[in-house]
Amino acid sequence: MPGRPASSGPAGERAECGADGTDRPVSDAAFFVDSWDPAYGASFEASTAGPAAPSSAQVDADVELPAVDWRAIGVRPGVRAPDVVLLVDGVRRIDASIWTAETDGGSFPGLAASYAAGVVRCDLGRGAAQLAGTRVGRGLFTASPSAQDVVAGAIRYPVHRVGGTGELAKLPAAVQAPLTALEVAVSDAARVDGDLLVVDGPLRSRRQLPRTLGYIKTQHSQYLDARLTAVVTGLASGERSPVFRLGTAWGGWSWYLRLPVAVGAPWAGIVRVECSADLPVEAAIELADLSLVTLPRFASTPYKDPRAPQNLIPIAGLERRLRALLGDSRLLHRALTAAARAAR
Repeated sequence: MPGRPASSGPAGERAECGADGTDRPVSDAAFFVDSWDPAYGASFEASTAGPAAPSSAQVDADVELPAVDWRAIGVRPGVRAPDVVLLVDGVRRIDASIWTAETDGGSFPGLAASYAAGVVRCDLGRGAAQLAGTRVGRGLFTASPSAQDVVAGAIRYPVHRVGGTGELAKLPAAVQAPLTALEVAVSDAARVDGDLLVVDGPLRSRRQLPRTLGYIKTQHSQYLDARLTAVVTGLASGERSPVFRLGTAWGGWSWYLRLPVAVGAPWAGIVRVECSADLPVEAAIELADLSLVTLPRFASTPYKDPRAPQNLIPIAGLERRLRALLGDSRLLHRALTAAARAAR
């Protein structure tokens, strides 16, 4: 008996008859499900113009290879991982929003924030990892000229005065500078000769640190043209792109690599790594080769982490520890409320 012809479905779809006699929509294009838990966003966050929307950053792709010769690069013979890898990360949390009452009748918004930084030391020779240090900081971030340190029970929130008019929407960004300083301090205390320091996120003001990589696991911007992007999305697990140079305000040497991952979306398992622009290109290429034999061994798996494989296993454990060190947010909010009531 001849099969039923395909029937029309919603716009942009066809419907074919399945084995059970029901119509099944057939998409005109392949699609993939991002391995990340949707609560954490997506591993590649496209702009409203789509994944191919170009960044305004100037890019020099003719660094390690001429752009016309770009290809995937695998592990080079003789390259071995360092004996010690340090992974540093920081977390922050807003404990309460506040408003000041100025003597002239005006008011300024503020944020009471807690933040913490820590470093995990991975001894690759012994196959062991341990927490090498943590530090916790707190602060009251506001543009108020009259604000004083806030004492909430046993916790003190020192004033961090911000510039400008201090709009509430811009205050969370002010927490980043003291958090970065805390990350630098905690990593400096743990460094040893010949180690490799991996910072979770862009390097920003840490570009002066030796043998240091910035590890960017979420791709917000598309820096390369379509042809070079095809090289990146075509990387196999354990391969990297050639080194290129970004001309952004925090620009430097950069490259992409794909961590071990099952077949999936074009950007699945791809991270961007960066190092200081002050390094000669030969040193940047050496660090790129080093990252390829080091970072994949820390990749997470879906059953362990909702942001696998980009959220490295030591970083995930460190984040949990740091959040615990921040204290109970409900108790801190209650203590801040009591302190505000007492001040009045």
